[in-house]
Amino acid sequence: MNVEFWKNKRVFLTGHTGFKGSWLSLWLQSLGCEVTGYALTPPTVPNLYEVADVAQGMTSIIANILDLPKLQTSMQTARPDIVIHMAAQPLVRQSYAEPVETYATNVMGTVHVLESVRTTPSVKVVIVVTTDKCYENKEEMHRAYHENEPMGGHDPYSSSKACAELITAAYRKSFLEEQGIAVATARAGNVIGGGDWAANRLVPDVLKAFERNEVVQIRNPQSIRPWQHVLEPLSGYLTLAEYLYSCGSGYSEGWNFGPHDEHACPVNWIVEQLAFSWGNGVTWLLDSGQHPHEANYLKLDISKAKARLGWTPCWSLETALKNITDWHRAWLCQEDMKKLCLQQILQYSISMQTKVP
Repeated sequence: MNVEFWKNKRVFLTGHTGFKGSWLSLWLQSLGCEVTGYALTPPTVPNLYEVADVAQGMTSIIANILDLPKLQTSMQTARPDIVIHMAAQPLVRQSYAEPVETYATNVMGTVHVLESVRTTPSVKVVIVVTTDKCYENKEEMHRAYHENEPMGGHDPYSSSKACAELITAAYRKSFLEEQGIAVATARAGNVIGGGDWAANRLVPDVLKAFERNEVVQIRNPQSIRPWQHVLEPLSGYLTLAEYLYSCGSGYSEGWNFGPHDEHACPVNWIVEQLAFSWGNGVTWLLDSGQHPHEANYLKLDISKAKARLGWTPCWSLETALKNITDWHRAWLCQEDMKKLCLQQILQYSISMQTKVP
């Protein structure tokens, strides 16, 4: 990643009040960007956006991406060079409870962002963030998904993100290529990091139980996921944006940003590592209740990003989990969380340069 590239770049970021969006907002601020965020109010209490004072140092617009006139006006006023679309309903289990909202946000929200890009002459680069779950998952052991494989999705969340991929490809071919705008999608998932309080997600649920000295209830202990610290895919998005800006249509396609193969681990391994890092003798047991379908096995092939972008994951999973528990303990001690986030971003940036896990 070229730090000099980002100085004074104007970036329009949707979903900046969310977990990933807050981390990316802080990183962009630290790089010297002029950041405009557009999102709903933070989805949880507490939340990283407020805990780390993310709004200080950027323009924050609290609004819905389904309000197309508002979104168009906001983007045109910001005159961004780069648009990164991260606003979404991001939870599988919530998509079962609220399928209409999920499709509205993830499908029509993407349409509105791309339609707004069409009417904003300053835009040169667009990255639409989807998910590793956009693939038609056959759950075959030892199989890793490449970028050219079919889109699919068993649940409303996954299929809505597959739709977002198809919408982005259609807008690219129908409109944005002709306007000289480079458009790519970025696929990552199972991100973990400090400041995530989303419901029904493994690490937040585990840390909440640890805080209360409770036994952790785990739904699918043998399910394998491509776990990665949130800064890993964000570094991929930033690297991809640089290539899109400099090289244009040659990089306008889908990209996987996942961990090394050995970091696709079962749920119970993650819980045990977190318990070890946390200490205090915390334990877990199987939650034997009825639960909606979730994938049991999922891995991404990241060879294209390695070969063509020079991007590779930097942190071991052990390093990621230690940073998470350190972050959460610091929050419990009411430390300066913006300062700590920026310290972890700097630590990660150094790892990017040295490739030290």
